[in-house]
Amino acid sequence: MRRVVVTGMGAVTPVGNNVEDFFNSIKEGKVGIDQITKFDTTDFKVKLAAEVKDFNAKEHMDFKAAKRMELFSQYAVVAAFEALENAGIDMEKVDPYRVGVSIGSGVGSLQQVEKEVTTMNNRGPGRINPLFVPMMITNMAAGNVSIQTGAKGKSINVVTACATGTNSIGEAFRTIQYGDADVMITGGTEASVTELGIGGFTALKALSASEDRLRASIPFDKDRGGFVMGEGAGIVILEELEHAKARGANILAEVVGYGNTSDAFHITSPAEDGSGAAKAMEAAIKDAGINKEDVEYINAHGTGTHLNDLFETRAIKLAFGEHAYKMKINSTKSMIGHMLGAAGAVEFITCVKELMEGYIHQTVGLNETEEELDLDYVKGTGVHQDIKYALSNSLGFGGHNSSLLIKKYSE
Repeated sequence: MRRVVVTGMGAVTPVGNNVEDFFNSIKEGKVGIDQITKFDTTDFKVKLAAEVKDFNAKEHMDFKAAKRMELFSQYAVVAAFEALENAGIDMEKVDPYRVGVSIGSGVGSLQQVEKEVTTMNNRGPGRINPLFVPMMITNMAAGNVSIQTGAKGKSINVVTACATGTNSIGEAFRTIQYGDADVMITGGTEASVTELGIGGFTALKALSASEDRLRASIPFDKDRGGFVMGEGAGIVILEELEHAKARGANILAEVVGYGNTSDAFHITSPAEDGSGAAKAMEAAIKDAGINKEDVEYINAHGTGTHLNDLFETRAIKLAFGEHAYKMKINSTKSMIGHMLGAAGAVEFITCVKELMEGYIHQTVGLNETEEELDLDYVKGTGVHQDIKYALSNSLGFGGHNSSLLIKKYSE
């Protein structure tokens, strides 16, 4: 098996439109949740979301190219540009057929669906935009990144709902391990702060209806009432170790484990005993060839819904036993909301930065837990702690469980 390292990262998030600004905001405990501005919420029960601010794709790419992309694709392309620049990769100096793309989106463009359904109803099917389908479908984030960067290798779009970002990176990891590529541009992207997005998840009773921006996304808190919709993209450059060393790359971290399971239980609820998520964590640890006691930190899926936080806590206890009480566990969603298909990718970036800086961020807004939620969720303030491994969890509708194990890089 070939070793796989992280050599570049890019981010577009509700608290910063590049990795540096994003992670500085995370360390400050900045909450990117506020009133929805993308549409009129007068008739909506949910008023808050974690929107990306001050984003203009035309500042980062050709005007015509940006015009032919929907927002979720724009986010991915801009984050990919940053990641490649961060990695120091010049596409003209590498074999483009050895550079692949693995980028997913949970839902693609709901904006295009809303717009063209309105057009069809008001003006007839003959007036539907000819580019409706290629702008809407989820694989166009990967497709546009490939087109804009010149990456001609394996290009895939993994869609596993809220586990999409984690699965996308995991499949890129496997691609390099098995020699199908030397470099992968990988991650997740989403832009679902729309009337259909907010309305649909509200109807599902999944979203927080709180109008207090600091008490809306409160994972593991006894008063949690649902997640807050977020948006943005997280893109990372994974690279085969020797390929990275040969070009003098700055290695940020190493990916060492990847685990997946299915609950085979319910379309929206995780398995009540946490068994599926526990097995995914165990598989990632086994893949890395380490002991469970070596893992000191988990970036939890931590959505802030009643069932997720309870069942994920049970999963951690099932996987780690008594060691679970010695671990630090946090939720980045407490600050940036739930970015759906982008969530796992942005949380992966968070883990890499935490390994590099020896800092585990707090779960913002967590005041008081309940009886079964008795682990260390990093309440109140972040912790300066040198950690060797970070485990990142993602759980998706349909019962998808995915875990990535990241290691602080050493020769």
